Amino acid sequence: MQTNDYDSFAEAYAAENESNFVNACYERPAVLALAGDVSGRAVLDAGCGAGPLTAALRERGATVTGLDISAEMISLARRRLGSDADLHVGDLGDPLPFADASFDVVTASLVLHYLEDWAPTLQEFRRVLRPGGRLIASVDHPIVAYTFRQPWPNYFTPASYTFTWTIGGHSAPMKFWRKSFGAMTGAFNDAGFRLSVISEPQPEPSARELFPDDFERQSSTPGFLFFLVELPPIGNEGERP
Repeated sequence: MQTNDYDSFAEAYAAENESNFVNACYERPAVLALAGDVSGRAVLDAGCGAGPLTAALRERGATVTGLDISAEMISLARRRLGSDADLHVGDLGDPLPFADASFDVVTASLVLHYLEDWAPTLQEFRRVLRPGGRLIASVDHPIVAYTFRQPWPNYFTPASYTFTWTIGGHSAPMKFWRKSFGAMTGAFNDAGFRLSVISEPQPEPSARELFPDDFERQSSTPGFLFFLVELPPIGNEGERP
């Protein structure tokens, strides 16, 4: 997995992510809406960062395990969630340190677009999910990745792109991989998942007064693309081995 240096500005990023428009009023509420009722469910928050989604899922009654490549982010998550929180430093490009069929739900919030090849990671998500389990993933929308950030002439050719984030006075180059919509859906299908929901949600209505300019822009322009994909239950016809 491409390692972007979140350790170097973890505190500033965590503070920004906690209450800004794009995460707090748009992306995170959309993931939680797709997750639905998670009470009593075992959830893996893959790419958990400093733990805002982990905390929200726990508040909804889930038992949540967090995983992130950044040791500093995990340290912040532990500070937030408590010393007994089930948190791990790990790379989504490597095998996951969990047993088969450990989770009912996996959330992958804004992390898959860091991966050049989704296949090994999706296979690991499938391995650790129980039959009938769900994966909820959010990624940069292809319109954003191919048109707005760095225009790219061939939509069907996967390619990396880099832009600089400046947060809390710290600037860092961040590398992403863009894929076509068909490549994304094909990756889920090839990994044995069934596409259940593909969503382009609107921001939270409450954000209109807090962030009027951002609200207006996001209400008319896509930012992220959201997927809810599922594993077939045991015994369903057509289930892959």
